[in-house]
Amino acid sequence: MKLTILFDESCKYWIGVIEQEEQGRLKAYRHIFGNEPKDSEILEFVGEKMMELMNLTKVGTDAKQSKSTRVSPKRLARQASKEIAQRGLSCHAQEAIKLDLESRKLQRKVHNRQQILEENERKYQLRVQKAKKKHRGK
Repeated sequence: MKLTILFDESCKYWIGVIEQEEQGRLKAYRHIFGNEPKDSEILEFVGEKMMELMNLTKVGTDAKQSKSTRVSPKRLARQASKEIAQRGLSCHAQEAIKLDLESRKLQRKVHNRQQILEENERKYQLRVQKAKKKHRGK
């Protein structure tokens, strides 16, 4: 699991991107912090909210298989400095966030459509009852 905090130029907010590789799938979630987060806010987020948010993501993308061989300390230091220098999100994380957004959008669309149909049915039944009540007295 990896948390990257960066400043997003497009929306002028600090965001945190959580990447989690699970069973060959990469799941990612984007959280908006707003103003620059303090260390205490980050620790609170990691301790309380991060796992809940990762459980909300249902869709992921295929992750690259990494080697599980032992890495030398020098190579590990180079990899760490490379990740620190890397600005922004990985391509896989962006794709995972996009897929999750599309799936939630589709679910919301289906749910809203169902609510509209139920409301229309309720209004129709109300009109029918009102019409029957009017004609009863004749």
